[in-house]
Amino acid sequence: MNRAGVAMMSVAHTVDDLYQGIVPALLPFLVLERHYTYAAVSGLTLAATVLSSVAQPAFGWLTDRRPRRWIIPAGMAVAGLGVGAAGLFSTYLLTWLAIALSGLGIAAFHPEAARAARQAAGNSTRAMSVFALGGNVGYALGPLIATPVLLTIGVRGTPLLFLPALLMAGVLIARLTRVLDGRPGRRRASMLPVGVDDWPAFARLTAVVVVRSVLFFGLTTFLALHFIADLGASTGQAGAVLTVFLVSGAAGTLFGGWLADRAGRLICIRLGFGLAIPAVAGLAVVTNRPLAIAFVVLAGIAVYLPFSVFVVLGQDYLPNRIGTASGVTVGLAVSVGGLTTPAFGALADATSLRTVLAVLVALPVLALALSTLLRDPRTGPAAKAPADAVRGAPEPGVDPAVRRSGGPRR
Repeated sequence: MNRAGVAMMSVAHTVDDLYQGIVPALLPFLVLERHYTYAAVSGLTLAATVLSSVAQPAFGWLTDRRPRRWIIPAGMAVAGLGVGAAGLFSTYLLTWLAIALSGLGIAAFHPEAARAARQAAGNSTRAMSVFALGGNVGYALGPLIATPVLLTIGVRGTPLLFLPALLMAGVLIARLTRVLDGRPGRRRASMLPVGVDDWPAFARLTAVVVVRSVLFFGLTTFLALHFIADLGASTGQAGAVLTVFLVSGAAGTLFGGWLADRAGRLICIRLGFGLAIPAVAGLAVVTNRPLAIAFVVLAGIAVYLPFSVFVVLGQDYLPNRIGTASGVTVGLAVSVGGLTTPAFGALADATSLRTVLAVLVALPVLALALSTLLRDPRTGPAAKAPADAVRGAPEPGVDPAVRRSGGPRR
């Protein structure tokens, strides 16, 4: 494991995903200062999230054709530039385009950043969980950084929010190649996976990730509302419950990486969904608020437990398409769950929030069943050939064939 490389890519992930967290914090200020309607701010959310997630596989495909490491700092800079410009325009269209530009920058960053993180992590799922945690931390820090600026200056202060991206992009340009590849004449061996792409296995994994995404968006959308409507919590308390869920998820991400390296990646995935079943069921039926919070903690850990495993497993299924695998598992498949939220909202309007939670229980059951179709390419007879290929692989940047496996180029 290249610890310095893992640390650098984790910090970069934190800075990049700041801008995903800043957009929701910016919306209330746009409503107050520019009198945007709720439909208008929903359009900005669409520009920032769905467009970004849908574009990620396209950037993954692009970088699979020829790895382009410069996209990592460039994507981060564009993400910061879009958010920084959003407060400068008075028209809604230009504001929407600025937010969309930020989303495209985030989309460009993730596939190549996931490739770089995997190069540094090697076969350590725990190291990849640290990279995944960086994104969670960045999303959480976004509102904490943006809100004081917006309260003091207003939306005209958004250019100040560009500074973290600018500084981190400069660090990446100056140091990333040496940290990942080593000094000239002392090149690090490539630790990226090699082998034959297994598209059917990747399709099965994608189905599991989509089901997990539907569960995640269902919980984050209705959890706070459930505590208010059914458990008598205040708005502030309900917001704190959502924070508890996300913090527990961060702990689950780290624990999942540790567990996958020790007990096996498929065991980690199945344990996560197995724990999610009683967690969501408990939320649907309990009436005691402290007990419900305990189930929130369990649900957060369970839903996030397999997250870093999905990224690593997807890259192992498509060793020649690491960018595409990362774009789908980190981007597209994750965002699909958000498209189902209106259907659950309609169900809640027609019945109750407890009914929605009861329906959500079926999702980890389905995901657990689908996970039994997954196989770990690192175990069994098929694992020997890739291992031999790694030991006999040429130095990075020497043979063009290395490029197809995502190896670094001089």
